[in-house]
Amino acid sequence: MDVAAQLVLLVGGLGLALVASDVAVSYTRALAHALGAPSFVVGVVLVALGTDLPEIANSIAAHVQDEGDVNVGDSVGSTLTQDTFVLGLFPLVVAVIVISRRQVGLVMGLTVGGLLLTTLFVADGHLGRADGIVLVLAWVAAIAAVTRWGGGHVVDEPRPVRLEGHVSRVLVVLGMLLLVGLGATVAVRALVDIAEGLGVPTFALAFFGASIGTSAPEIVVDLTALARGAPMIALGDALGSSLVDSTLSIGIGPIVAPADVTARLAVVASLYTALAITVVAALLLARRKHDRRSAPVLIGLYALSYVVLIAAD
Repeated sequence: MDVAAQLVLLVGGLGLALVASDVAVSYTRALAHALGAPSFVVGVVLVALGTDLPEIANSIAAHVQDEGDVNVGDSVGSTLTQDTFVLGLFPLVVAVIVISRRQVGLVMGLTVGGLLLTTLFVADGHLGRADGIVLVLAWVAAIAAVTRWGGGHVVDEPRPVRLEGHVSRVLVVLGMLLLVGLGATVAVRALVDIAEGLGVPTFALAFFGASIGTSAPEIVVDLTALARGAPMIALGDALGSSLVDSTLSIGIGPIVAPADVTARLAVVASLYTALAITVVAALLLARRKHDRRSAPVLIGLYALSYVVLIAAD
């Protein structure tokens, strides 16, 4: 099959995953609203899990097809994308976002911890079931910590959804998850075929290409949330998605099927992402706000990753 046809499959698969993910997120937020959960926690725990469905599905699909580089490249690339590029876009919609040192410091610190675990696990060029279990348990522990210490008093006001009742909404979310998985499987296969056809390393293509595609739900949801006056949902989702990507997303794939990875690229990408997030956290915590002065720094850190990863190849 030629490159043009593979591109159609890649775009179509990601498109299906993104549309299904958006519906799943809407119904997840509606369920959360019924429980009266704080906006930041809703963003980190529920909305982030919803917008990260493409990465989670990619992880499983990649490992089933013995493509560990696609999982790690996409997950680590998405972690970087959300905490630099996506956050960097926020001031285009809202001029100033107030930063809580407790909330932002907690989630970003946990994300860096997940990346350091990932670095340790990929250093031998293989992701096994034990590695995956540890990463998934790290996400569970992190969510428990955020739920306990990362709350606030603002409750999200989600957009209306058509179906009422908890059971109906849960069924919609489950159905959308199936569609996300289908779309991601098609996209992963197309991505690998394109990389092989063009002679581009699969890890690099996943890190730069697939991560932007699978981060599209965060971009859409977060900018929409900002425009609708829900900055804590947007901030929680961006940070929470990075937390998911650095732990649950990377870990879920090898639990299903262990696979090899390109150790050198995976280690460099993970360490650079951990360093970049540490810099972002230090900047935001020191200023206690995110505005158009901090935005270029975040986007610059994202752009620098291209230089770092290409040099490491």
